[in-house]
Formats: sequence, C-alpha cells, structure tokens
Amino acid sequence: MADNLPPTSPSRHLDIAAVRFARPTAHYDAVLEFYRDCVGLPVLAAWRNHRGYDGMVFGLPGSSVQMELLQRTPPEDIPDPDPENQLVLYLGSGAALEVVAARLRAHGHTPVPAANPYWNEHGAVLFADPDGWMVVLAPWVFGE
Repeated sequence: MADNLPPTSPSRHLDIAAVRFARPTAHYDAVLEFYRDCVGLPVLAAWRNHRGYDGMVFGLPGSSVQMELLQRTPPEDIPDPDPENQLVLYLGSGAALEVVAARLRAHGHTPVPAANPYWNEHGAVLFADPDGWMVVLAPWVFGE
C-alpha cells in the first residue's frame, strides 16, 4: 500500500474533499448560456484557446462538486447523445424545480421524455442540454 493513501476496509471510505467531473462539448456558447443563464449555475472559470481548449467550470452551490465542460479548438466530434448520459440536479423541492424549469422554458427549451420511468415516478423533469445530454431536475435530495 502506498504511504500517501489511507487504509481501506469495508467500514472506512476515502475522505474526498471535492469532486470535479468533466465532459466534452461541441457547443461552447450554447452550453454556457444553458447552464449559466437557464439552470443558474455559477461560473467559477471560463477560458478560450488555452493550450488548444475552450472550457468552463461550473460550481454546484452548496457542495464541493464542480462540472467542467471542454471544447477543443477547433471543435471536434463528441460522442453521440444517449439518454443514459445524465446530469442529475437534486433541487430539494418542487418549488425550486419549477423556478429552473420556468427559466429553461423561457429560453426556448422544452422538457423531454425520460428513458427511465423512475424519474417520472418521482416527479423529476428532464431537459436536453445543447449537446443532447439529459439534465434531470429532481425535486428532492438523493439519500434524504
């Protein structure tokens, strides 16, 4: 075992301080508008043509999780959209879901059907982002 890693056992988990996940985008300006202006996520950083990439980092309020979207300069093909490519935003209430859904509708986005009936059964609403990724707006917090 490496000296810099904590011992692991079924009762002990790695203590993570923060998480950032990244995925490619082919629609820089459109996804920036979608997540910043429609969904309402804060932009922690944004750049153009830095070592061949455009990118943006969104903070997820109240958590140590960040989402990074990257686009090569010039843009390359990204994987085809798939209904299983999902960003689930647990909003905590139906009122919060309605605020975000109303902003998305005001910007011309319409809800899309869920591939998995679980989301409909639990009151979630889905929208496709400009890359075709599913954004699930859930009116509860998972695990609570």
